[in-house]
Amino acid sequence: MALTKSQKEVVLKKLQGDVGQASSVVFVAFRKLAVKDVTDFRRGLRDAGVSYRVAKKTLLKKVLGEKGIAGDMPDLPGELGVAWGEDALAVSREVYAFSKTHKDNLFIVGGVFEGNYKDALSMTAIATIPPREVLIAQFMTLIKSPVQSFTVALSEIAKSKA
Repeated sequence: MALTKSQKEVVLKKLQGDVGQASSVVFVAFRKLAVKDVTDFRRGLRDAGVSYRVAKKTLLKKVLGEKGIAGDMPDLPGELGVAWGEDALAVSREVYAFSKTHKDNLFIVGGVFEGNYKDALSMTAIATIPPREVLIAQFMTLIKSPVQSFTVALSEIAKSKA
């Protein structure tokens, strides 16, 4: 169903307020997604602090064009949803997590990250970056490993001399 001009203006203002202030935006293509799956998807995003809206591509392009984003906008095929949020990584991570279980029905087609347009591969790579706590744990393990090896070597030397 076509939107009237006044309806388009309302949607445009909402998109400008929401997407215009977001630190990260993910473009989500979907097709033949069951209502239960859409409800689960929206609930998961909301729990992670991510907002989601289905939008007309022309209105979305107008909002993003006003924002002055660098690079070329990726191709946006079919029906399009837009996910956005304040946490730059959570947006793509949540969409990617849901898309893994619904490969044929929902997928990332691109996005905006750090003021630049990104294609689907770049946004998927961003989505697979581990959370902050995991990165800290990996770093601490990396630091601990040489020290631990050194103490084991000293212990073995002490045992051999005793």
